Amino acid sequence: MSFNKSRGSAAAAALGGGDEPLVFRGTISRKWTFLLCLGSFCIGLIFTNRMWTMPEPKEIIRRSALEVNKMNLVSGDCAQKSIMEQKDIVGEVPRTQDALQALDKTISNLEMELASAKASQEESELNGAPLSESTGKRRYFMVIGINTAFSSRKRRDSVRATWMPQGERRRKLEEEKGIIIRFVIGHSATSGGILDRAIDAEDRKHGDFMRLDHVEGYLELAAKTKAFFVTALSTWDAEYYIKVDDDVHVNIAILGNILVKHRSKPRAYIGCMKSGPVLAQKGVRYHEPEYWKFGEWGNKYFRHATGQLYAISKDLASYISINQHVLHKYANEDVSLGAWFIGLDVEHVDDRRLCCGTQPDCEWKAQAGNVCAASFDWSCSGICKSADRMKEVHQRCGENDDTIWSAKF
Repeated sequence: MSFNKSRGSAAAAALGGGDEPLVFRGTISRKWTFLLCLGSFCIGLIFTNRMWTMPEPKEIIRRSALEVNKMNLVSGDCAQKSIMEQKDIVGEVPRTQDALQALDKTISNLEMELASAKASQEESELNGAPLSESTGKRRYFMVIGINTAFSSRKRRDSVRATWMPQGERRRKLEEEKGIIIRFVIGHSATSGGILDRAIDAEDRKHGDFMRLDHVEGYLELAAKTKAFFVTALSTWDAEYYIKVDDDVHVNIAILGNILVKHRSKPRAYIGCMKSGPVLAQKGVRYHEPEYWKFGEWGNKYFRHATGQLYAISKDLASYISINQHVLHKYANEDVSLGAWFIGLDVEHVDDRRLCCGTQPDCEWKAQAGNVCAASFDWSCSGICKSADRMKEVHQRCGENDDTIWSAKF
């Protein structure tokens, strides 16, 4: 009985009976809980530092260098592309300029053709000439204007008696070969005076004059030349317009054969090209009052055709007609014509058959089969005493009478 009683007391004590507090063995005190939390926190810090280490400075530098290289590559590519684009733009500039120049030439050509067609149409309406499909007027091969003066009646008669066909032969030359030949003269200072009446009477007899709205005078040859091209262009639609002096012998068929070879050149300037000295001294023949425009004393002129004979294509005649009011005239008409073409896209054709000497020069060449197109004496700027010698030059240096009729242009 005592034994059982003691066991019950012990159990009661274990269950917290009596005066002592009840304590469970499986529980932890607050102090130990705090210490465990603090320890866990410290252990967590140590673990975190090992797992998440900061990158070393070298690695940062290496990454930065790689990024810089990438940036450089990108910027280098952009720079190269920019340079290539600039080169492409620079390369386009000359092509653009060439295109603009070609366009300017095309516009200029169209303006000349328009002016020529307009002049041809107006003229055809006035005289009722037969019209062609292209220009509204018959197309001729060439118009030869023989520059003459009031006092040159004997020279004109010597030309009529030799190389210039007369009457029915001249009309046949115009109709079958498309070649027009006229003496070119203006009027005197006193219009309608005795000089003009003499030319009117001569024209009624021969019908071979072209009258210009121009006052005759030696110092006005440049103005007369310009007036000739303007008037000839408005009167006849031709491929070529030729100016020749009345003291020069011409073989028409040979001249035509020379011109035919240059049909493919729209702006042809054909003659014997020269470059003589600019004469600044007053009182001498061919004195140039505007010598200072040609540079230093003793300089030479630019290349131009000698004034005895030269030919220009229709486009150049149209250019003169369009710009006649602004073309500057120098003292010498051949220099003036050459100056009008400076700066233009003109084909200068130098053919020495257009400036042969008289016999024996032209005679030897004719015997060798190289017949000259034009003959004169350089010392006289024409055939010396041409009224008396033209017939002799024609007999020795002229082409056969049938040559012109068998020629094909």
